[in-house]
Amino acid sequence: MFVVPLGNDKIIHKKYYRARTVAGDWGDQIELTPGVNVTLEPTHHWSARGTTDRRNALWAAFVIGTPGGAIYHIGDTGFHDGHNYREAAAKYGEFRLAILPFGAFEPRDFMKAQHQNPDEAVQGHMLCRARYTLGHHWGTFQLTDESIDDQINHLKAAKTKYAIAEERFRALRPGQVWNVPA
Repeated sequence: MFVVPLGNDKIIHKKYYRARTVAGDWGDQIELTPGVNVTLEPTHHWSARGTTDRRNALWAAFVIGTPGGAIYHIGDTGFHDGHNYREAAAKYGEFRLAILPFGAFEPRDFMKAQHQNPDEAVQGHMLCRARYTLGHHWGTFQLTDESIDDQINHLKAAKTKYAIAEERFRALRPGQVWNVPA
């Protein structure tokens, strides 16, 4: 079953008509199994799954409620002065894990609205009160003006700037695994 923001179910069904989807709006909570649920939350990005469907569906972050703690997956997002991070922390308290993007951020004048940079990702880690963060949306291939190495180098500098220990904000390479501490 796919949990998707409103409108994405229609986009998926055009190509995969048998896909099991549950569409939700921001604030909707969907139970996956007893004790595990997904809540859709606001984030800042435009939606698109093809060349002709830009802004035809909702974009959302996901909070996954589990017996082991809440997980905050914000997806692609602009930082927007940290509003969504503050609101998530106010609503959910501490997150065991946040999954935050930190790549494809240059040039800032163009990318700022939809992609946060590494400094903003580290600020988001702190603002949403995540015990641990897994960084995503970086290092696979070059999407924008910064080099692939710039992304991880800027993340290291931001973690140093804010005194975030290496084990608290990890950026894994393909194939790496990490058992998130309890």
